[in-house]
Amino acid sequence: MGVQYSVFFLAFSECTCIVKMRGQTCAIITYIFAMSGHSKWSTIKRQKGLNDAKKGAIFTKLAKAISIAVKEGGADPGGNVKLRFAIEKARESNMPKDNVEHAIERGTGAGGASLQEMVYEGYGPEGVPIIVEAATDNKNRTAQEMKNLFERGGGTMGSPGSVSFQFERAGQILAEKGTNPEERMLQLIDLGVEDIEEVEDGIEVYTRPEELHKIRHTLEEAGIAVKEAELVFCPRDPMPVQDADKSAKIVKFLESLDDHDDVQKVYAGVDL
Repeated sequence: MGVQYSVFFLAFSECTCIVKMRGQTCAIITYIFAMSGHSKWSTIKRQKGLNDAKKGAIFTKLAKAISIAVKEGGADPGGNVKLRFAIEKARESNMPKDNVEHAIERGTGAGGASLQEMVYEGYGPEGVPIIVEAATDNKNRTAQEMKNLFERGGGTMGSPGSVSFQFERAGQILAEKGTNPEERMLQLIDLGVEDIEEVEDGIEVYTRPEELHKIRHTLEEAGIAVKEAELVFCPRDPMPVQDADKSAKIVKFLESLDDHDDVQKVYAGVDL
C-alpha cells in the first residue's frame, strides 16, 4: 500500500526488526532506509489544520464533513462510521457542540442549503496527479473555482477517472510515538499492523478501508493513543521530485487548494 504524498529530505536511519515465529525470535533484521523529514505533506496538512483551527476556518470544513456524512448514512453515529469519525475529529478540534448539532441538522435537510460531495481530479505542477475532495452547495461555482486554481497553479483539471486509477482507498491512523518510537513500531507490528511509517508528529498506520475502525479500537485497547483516524487516497506509485524550487511550487499549489472553503481533503501522488 503506498504512502500519502510526502515531501522529504533524505536522512538515513537504521531500524532493527525482530521476526518471531510461535513466540520465539527466529531472526533479527536491520534495515537502513531513508526517513521522511518534517516537510511531509500529511504532517504539513495536520499542522496547517491546527493553525486554521485557531482562526476558526477549520470549523467550516468540519461542519461540511459532518453534514455530508449524515446525508450519506444517516444521523446516528452508531450506525454511520463516516459520521462517527467526522464528529470525533470535530471534538478533537474543540468544535462547539452547537456547531456539531447544526451540521447534523443540515445533513438531514433541516438546517439550510443541501451539500453535495464532489471529487475533482487533475494534474498539478510537474504533472503531479491530484485528487481533491470537496463539499459544496453550488457545484457549478466550486467546479469553476477548482479549474481556476489548477490553471493558476500551473496544472490542469481533468475529467472523472483521469487520475483516480493512480490511487487506492485506505484507512489511515495517526498514532502517538510514545517515548521510544522503535519500540512503539514493534508493538504495532505485534498487534498485526503491517503498513506503518514514522513521521514527525507520530506514526502513520495504513489499513484496508473496512478495517479502519477495528484496528483503531485494537490500538486503543492496547493503550496506544490515536490522534486521527480517517479514510484517505494513497498514491500507488508516487513520482519523485527532488528539485527544491519545484518542490516549493508544488507545496504552494497544494496549500492553495486546501485553503478553499469547500475543499475537505487534498491528495497528491508525489515524493519531494
